[in-house]
Amino acid sequence: MQKAFDDSAITRAMQLARETLTIEADAIAALNARLDTDHSVARAVQLLLGCSGRVVISGIGKSGHIARKIAATLASTGTPAMFVHPAEAAHGDLGMITENDAFIAISYSGEAAELLSIVGIIKRMGAPLISMTGNPNSGLGKLADVHLDISVAKEACPLNLAPTASTTVTLALGDAIAVALLDARGFKEEDFARSHPGGALGRRLLTHVRDVMRSGDAVPKVGLDARLQDALMEITQKGMGMTAIVDGDGRPVGVFTDGDLRRMLERTQDFTKVMIRDVMHANPRRVHPDQLAVDAVAIMEEFRINQMLVTDADDKLVGALHIHDLTRAKVI
Repeated sequence: MQKAFDDSAITRAMQLARETLTIEADAIAALNARLDTDHSVARAVQLLLGCSGRVVISGIGKSGHIARKIAATLASTGTPAMFVHPAEAAHGDLGMITENDAFIAISYSGEAAELLSIVGIIKRMGAPLISMTGNPNSGLGKLADVHLDISVAKEACPLNLAPTASTTVTLALGDAIAVALLDARGFKEEDFARSHPGGALGRRLLTHVRDVMRSGDAVPKVGLDARLQDALMEITQKGMGMTAIVDGDGRPVGVFTDGDLRRMLERTQDFTKVMIRDVMHANPRRVHPDQLAVDAVAIMEEFRINQMLVTDADDKLVGALHIHDLTRAKVI
C-alpha cells in the first residue's frame, strides 16, 4: 500500500532535494579547486589531442552510464569516441581497440574487476590509459598513464552509498575535458551542425535557400507590361501573397504584395487600367540560392517582410521564399 505523502513528507522531500543539490555543487566546487594544484587534466587533454585513433571509454554500473554520456559528448564535439562495456570487451570486444586509441577507465573505487581484467591487455597493446577514480592508489589509479581524481567528501545519498555526488563530478569532469578538446581543435558551430544534422542548430547551419525556396512554375512573376489585374491573378494562383515583376531578361525590378493591394483599395476602386509598373515596389529584397536560409530569415526580420525573391549570380529570378517555407523547414 502506498504511503500517504503528507505535509511533513513533502517538507522532508524538499529538504533532501536541497541537500542533494548542495552536496553535489560542493563536490564540483572542490574538484574545481583541485585543478589549481593538480595538472592531470591538462596532461589528459594533451594525451587525447595526440591520439590518432579514437577515445574508448569504459565503466561498469553507474560509471558505465556516465562513460556512455562522456563518449557521446566527445564524439559530438570533434573527438571521435565510443563506449565499450568492460564485460563485453573481455569476451571479444577488445578487438575494437587498437594501439592508436586512448582508453579511459571509470571506476570510483578503482578496483572494478571487469576493468582490471582488460586494462593490462590494453596497456600491453600500447594504448595510453587514463583512469578516473576516487582513489589514486587503487589498481586502476596505479596502472594509468594519467589519473584523474574524482573523489568526493560524501555522496548525496543519505546512506552515503548510492553513487550521486561522485557520478556528478565524473560527468562534470568529462564535460570539462570535452570542452577543452573542442577549443583546442578549433571546433566551430558549423562542425557541431554536421554532427547534429537532425537538430535545430544543424537545420539552421546546414539549410540553404536553395533547399527551401519555391522554383519553376511555383514562382509568381509577371512582366513589366502586365496589368494590375494580371498580377492579382498571379498572386492568387501561386499562393505566396506577392508576385515579382521581371524585365525582359528575367531580372526582378519590382514586387507587389497583397498588403500593397489592401492599401490600394483605400484609394482606388477601378483596377482595369492600372499597370503593375506604376504601383510596384522597385528594387525588391533578394537572396542567393547558396546563402544560408537563416540569412533570409535575418533580412525578413530586419525589414519586416514575409516574402523574398531569390536570384542567381546574373541577378535573374530563380526562386521565391515565404516565411512559411522557412517555418516548415524548421529553420525558425
